[in-house]
Amino acid sequence: MSFDPIAYINEPRWLESRLGLDRIRELLDRLGRPQDRLKFVHVAGTNGKGSTCAYLASILQAAELRTGLFTSPYLITFEERIRVDGANITLDELTEATLLVKGQAEAMADHPTEFELMTAVALVHFVRRGCDIVVLEVGLGGRLDSTNAIDAPEAAVIARIGLDHTKLLGTTLAAIAGEKAGIVKPGSAVVSWPQDAEAMAVVEQAVAAAGDTLTVPDFACLNVGPVDWGASGAPARSFSYGRFADLRTKLLGSYQPANAALAIEVTEALRTRGWAVDDDAVRQGVAGAAWPGRFEIVRAGEGEPTVVVDGGHNPQGARALVDSLADVFPGRKPVFIMGVLEDKDYPAMLETVMPLVGGFVAVTPDNPRALSADRLARAIRWTGQDVLGCSAHMRPLVARDMADALAKARELAGADGLICAFGSLYSVGALKEQLEG
Repeated sequence: MSFDPIAYINEPRWLESRLGLDRIRELLDRLGRPQDRLKFVHVAGTNGKGSTCAYLASILQAAELRTGLFTSPYLITFEERIRVDGANITLDELTEATLLVKGQAEAMADHPTEFELMTAVALVHFVRRGCDIVVLEVGLGGRLDSTNAIDAPEAAVIARIGLDHTKLLGTTLAAIAGEKAGIVKPGSAVVSWPQDAEAMAVVEQAVAAAGDTLTVPDFACLNVGPVDWGASGAPARSFSYGRFADLRTKLLGSYQPANAALAIEVTEALRTRGWAVDDDAVRQGVAGAAWPGRFEIVRAGEGEPTVVVDGGHNPQGARALVDSLADVFPGRKPVFIMGVLEDKDYPAMLETVMPLVGGFVAVTPDNPRALSADRLARAIRWTGQDVLGCSAHMRPLVARDMADALAKARELAGADGLICAFGSLYSVGALKEQLEG
């Protein structure tokens, strides 16, 4: 019987989240410390870290550096989590690296978790492919995340910090910032989003303790233009940042130019460390960056409603989604397809999107932590009463699955309408599968 690397990594016995570095450090030691043969840009944060990683990887590839990218979760295929120069790891490569990791993991008294196995597989693959630099996204938190088994990265990046995973990371911005800033180590350049004061104080303290230099984007130098739909129907957003005028990005969210500015500041920091990343690479990389499932228009054909998918899964993400919808589709009332995990602050998310809504379809994401569609529908009705003052207007439909949700949303929206799926990347991935056949 052939070995299935995905089934092995996703073995239920080690799917739980157990923060800590002892297991991953032992596993990497047994594998000959592959991390020591790589250079990293390490990215933590609550919102925007994935998009920032996508911009960074695209810029570094445009600079003709062999670039590894490790992200989570995936939308359609498991192999998306590990990429080199934009290409997913192949199943054969995944099998080879996983068998190597398995041989060491099985010899350990405390078996590594799924994410620890995945991190080790990624590092082994990046060494095998001879990566010049790796963009490494933190899975959860930072300080005790398995990606933090690396030594000082070339750059430690902290995207916007918000309240999420509070049961594991803390209930205040300061506590969560302390976990995120745990990736800061002596000898790195540090680049941070201009955080709220409570979080920024923690980041600044961590940088000072490490003796590093902190760079923060100046958003006063960021000028965001409108979305240009173009004759080809391939929309792009124009913006400028500092000396970079007339930049364009395919990532349409109103917040994406700020994520790009964060990535640009990281590339500036890398230049000071000797990395050859010129201005043309920055322009090409920003223009070429793709990050599926983040305010992505996936269907806008003749005679069909426009469909937008967005992985926003916390109140900050919902606020960014509302701002982007109002910016890109002014005056339109979308039908929302919403599926969410039970541990998310979905009441606050509903309050944020409710004034914009033209209809709701509730669906249960394909995840053990999912909130049931029935419970979500009840929360939608309660929130509609509180926010709109009229529960009769808000009668959410409950879908059996994503195919049923899409059919119901199409009927509600009509041929010229707008559908927006959000709440969980798991739901977004399922919808993209339906739309793309």
